This record gives sequence, C-alpha cells and structure tokens, in this order.
Amino acid sequence: MIWNAVVLALREIRRNLLRSGLTMLGVVIGVAAVITLVTLGGGATERISADISGLGRNLVILVPGAQRVGGPPTPAPAFTLEDARAIAREVAGVAAVAPQSPKSMLAVYGNKNWRTIVAGTDNGYFTVREWPLAAGRAFSDGEERAGSPACILGTSVRANLFGRQDPLGASVRIGKVSCLVIGLLESKGQSTFGTDQDDLILMPIRTLQRRIAGNRDVGQIFISTSDASGTAKVLRDITALMRQRRHLQKQDEDNFQVRDLKEIADMVEKITGVLTAFLSAIAGISLLVGGIGIMNIMLVSVTERTREIGIRLAIGALEREVLMQFLVEAVLLSSIGGLIGIVLGLSGAALAAHFLRVPFHVNLAIIVVAFGFAAFVGVVFGYFPARRAARLDPIEAVRHE
Repeated sequence: MIWNAVVLALREIRRNLLRSGLTMLGVVIGVAAVITLVTLGGGATERISADISGLGRNLVILVPGAQRVGGPPTPAPAFTLEDARAIAREVAGVAAVAPQSPKSMLAVYGNKNWRTIVAGTDNGYFTVREWPLAAGRAFSDGEERAGSPACILGTSVRANLFGRQDPLGASVRIGKVSCLVIGLLESKGQSTFGTDQDDLILMPIRTLQRRIAGNRDVGQIFISTSDASGTAKVLRDITALMRQRRHLQKQDEDNFQVRDLKEIADMVEKITGVLTAFLSAIAGISLLVGGIGIMNIMLVSVTERTREIGIRLAIGALEREVLMQFLVEAVLLSSIGGLIGIVLGLSGAALAAHFLRVPFHVNLAIIVVAFGFAAFVGVVFGYFPARRAARLDPIEAVRHE
C-alpha cells in the first residue's frame, strides 16, 4: 500500500512540476540556510580557536593596567625584566617566560623601507609562542646580555625588504640602529582578526631598551604553563607575586591583567555557538513557512481531485488508503525539498568557507536533524489535507465538478 502511495505521489508531483517546485521552496531555503549557517559557525569557531592556540600552548599573557568596563586599561607602571625572572623563578608550573616590548618602527634596507612591529624579547619567546625558526639561529647568550644589534625577521618583513634575496648576514637599519639579520621565523599567516602575524622583527630586549626605547620598560610578559589543568593555580600565584612586587595593599585593585588564552578561546567558542544557534533558529522559521505552503497546496490539490477521490472511495478504497496517499505526497514534497536544501546548503557553505578562509567540515548531525525536521514538517502540515480528503462523502465527491 505504501509503495503504491509513493508511486501515485511521484506521478502527481511530476504532473505539476512548477507548482511542486514552488511548494518545496520554503523547505529548500530553510534546510539550506540552517546547514550553511551551522557549518560556517563551526568553521569560524574552529578557525578562531586554532588562531588563539597558535599564539602558544597553555599561554598566559601579563599586561600592565587594570581593565575598565567599556574602555581601555587604566595607566599603570610597566613591568621590568626582574618581574619576568621572578615569575620564572618563584611560580611553580611555569614552563617558560618571555618578556616583550613591542614598538612600531621603520625598517630600511637599501632603497626599500617597511613599517613594522619591532619586538624586544629573548629566546624564551620561541618556546612560549611555539614559533620555530625557518633559517638561521636564535640569539646567543652574549647577544642577549650585551644588547647586541641582532635581529630575526618575520616572512612579511623579509618579502617587503629583500624579496627573494637571502637576508641572512645582511644589515637592516631600524631607526638609528644597524641590525644584523641572524634568523628567519616560520610563517604563521594572518589571524582571524586580519592581523599579519609575520609582520614582525625580533631583537634582544636589552637592545631595544638601550638603543631604541631609551628605558627599561617591559610592555608585556608571555608565560607558558606546563599543564593546562593547573593554569588556574598558576594564575593565582602570578597575581599574588605581581601584587607583592608592585607593592599593592589589600584594598588596592590590581594594576595589571593576567589573561588566560584558554579562557578567551572557550568564551569565543560559546559566543559563536550561541550566535550560530540563534541564526539557525531564525532560518528554521522558513521551514515552518514552507510547511504552511505545503498544507495550502495540498488543500488545493484535494479540492481539484475531489471527483477522483470520490471514485476511489466509491469502488472500495478505504479511508486510510486515501489518507496515506495524500500524506505520502506531502512527506515526499518536504523530503525532496530537504534533499535539495542539503545539497544547496553544503555547496553554499563550501563556497563561503573558501572565500572567508574558514575550515569546512560536514556536520552529519545537523544534516540528519535538518532532513528529519523537513520530513516532520511534511507529516504535520500534510495530515490535515490528507484527513480532509479521506473523510469526503463518496457520493458528494463524485458529483463534484
């Protein structure tokens, strides 16, 4: 009986292709929109998490200034190299520490120049940021202690100053300092927020302090914890140590911030998840609209085929057979629309992911849910027209013109 109902439903759909296509449109749009949004939302979340993880594993960033709600951090004294050494020496669970003082500078080589970020740091930076060298070497102990003018270039700086030329051993002028290029960083590319991570020059922090900045300030301290599960304790210990070193009393607020990138990543993941769910719910409304369209068309179909239904009932067809025929037709309409929506949704998501440069991963669960909901819409909104057809009086139906 079901197979016969399917054959009859397919024949009826094929006989009115334009009307059937317009009937499915709401379901197609709803399923495609849900799949596209959920797929892109998952890809965006994965991309942001990967970018944050790319900054360094179990990374904690210490910056001066208390955070104000809705504004920039309040001014506060900068850190010192002794602060970084104290953290490495006195806080348990710390794997590596790297002080950093960034400064926007103009780098010049020959007749080419490029404005970039010059960061004074030490060799701990490569460990904390998990950023290996593509060529050359790191700073020697003597270069770090003496503040020698040695530098390591990011790939963007190399491309803009040297092109395809090998920069190792060349001298780049940074401000008034002539800096010997001793190494090249591996490329990390752009972050999700559009920042070029490779637009960077590293030099010993003492070199930047003495020869460029003219002070002993440390702008921020990168800290890598040895165990992600123990990060909370490390954060508490760092906070206590910094309060002590910055001579803060009990009633004083922190004039620095300890940022755990894992917490930031979790927060971003939750926010993108909520936004994706919200947008998907809005897109799902079109499924309900499509269901109403299916019901309206099925009611019209019942009216048009009243005489046919009457003849079937008069020659012995049961009510449940007529009910099954129209119900199967409604479910087929919504299911075919769901399949088309899945194809369009995955195609649209793949195309958008390519242009937005986010990962594209097929979420089988959302495909099954979207298709199942589309079929359910067909059952719900097809039942009333099918029930109406099954309850027609055979004599009155046969007389219908």
